[in-house]
Amino acid sequence: MRGTGFLTRQVRQKKFMRILLYSAASLIMAAIALLVSSEEAKACASCGCTLSSAWENLQFSYAPGYKLDLSYTYLDQDQLRSGVKPISPAAASQIVVNGSPKEVEKYTINNYVNLGIDYSSSRDWGVNIQVPYISRKHSTLGTASDGSTAGPGGGQYDSQTSSAGDIKVIGRYQGFTPQCKFGVLYGLKLPTGSFTNMGTSTDPTSPGPVPIDRGLQPGTGTTDVILGAYYADGINQNWDYFTQALYQRALNSRDDYRPGDGFNLNAGLRYAGIPDFGPVLQLNYRFVEHDVGSNADELNTGGVLLYISPGFSVSVSQQVAVYAFYQYPIYQELYGVQLAPRYTATVGVRYSF
Repeated sequence: MRGTGFLTRQVRQKKFMRILLYSAASLIMAAIALLVSSEEAKACASCGCTLSSAWENLQFSYAPGYKLDLSYTYLDQDQLRSGVKPISPAAASQIVVNGSPKEVEKYTINNYVNLGIDYSSSRDWGVNIQVPYISRKHSTLGTASDGSTAGPGGGQYDSQTSSAGDIKVIGRYQGFTPQCKFGVLYGLKLPTGSFTNMGTSTDPTSPGPVPIDRGLQPGTGTTDVILGAYYADGINQNWDYFTQALYQRALNSRDDYRPGDGFNLNAGLRYAGIPDFGPVLQLNYRFVEHDVGSNADELNTGGVLLYISPGFSVSVSQQVAVYAFYQYPIYQELYGVQLAPRYTATVGVRYSF
């Protein structure tokens, strides 16, 4: 006769299998939802701004009070892509559209520091302010290169900028249910970042300062509306999940430039069975339309991105938590010829008052 130990093991095995099935089903459904909604997007889609650290940190916290969130993101755009495939610089230099050769960019190295200030007046209402600081280094061979050497008159330049970007102010309401599982987001991106920074021409036939592409400026110069919604719930005692959708649209243009409309969809699964340590797996989808205007690179903006982002959070104390994510692209479709990252890395710390 088998003892109670054997029966206990059987119960544990069945429970473990249920957890795995729930987890797999949640991720599969999230992936299907993300892929089904794939359409068009833009070059700024490769800027890696798809990750959501808000699940635990800001937008899904229920306790009234203040929170500070400071994060750093590293993003090295060093791979030329056209459509869904990488493309060599030499091949990119041979592409001509409407009589104009393509620009061959070398790299764009981005360092983002973001300060989030969050206040909840109650369980139902809250506001979040995001203040970014952007350090960016960029180099391009221009439009008259062979893919390795710049040619005269191609508009080639180097730039290095470090300044504050556009501030976002996002309110939220999550009082639709007693458990605060569902919420809506609404706010603005303000034109606080500079969009007039200059680079240095590397064309010996035209030396001196030159304007940086508008898509590479710290700010867009526009005021954008932000609308969204989120839902978070538990699967069982040890597993929970969230989904979040955000839409951003510029309300105006500035100096013949208007950034394309953007749509982000995030889904995440977290294991909560380990005290003070929470492994997290996210899927992040981004769709952005083409930039518009005479100062926009309309041909080389647009694309669809889908990332998988494993990460974790660690509670250092009741007030302090740290988190980290590694974001890896599993699908990229970029229009024209654009630089894309091979990965994105984010680390952050949160303090609750």
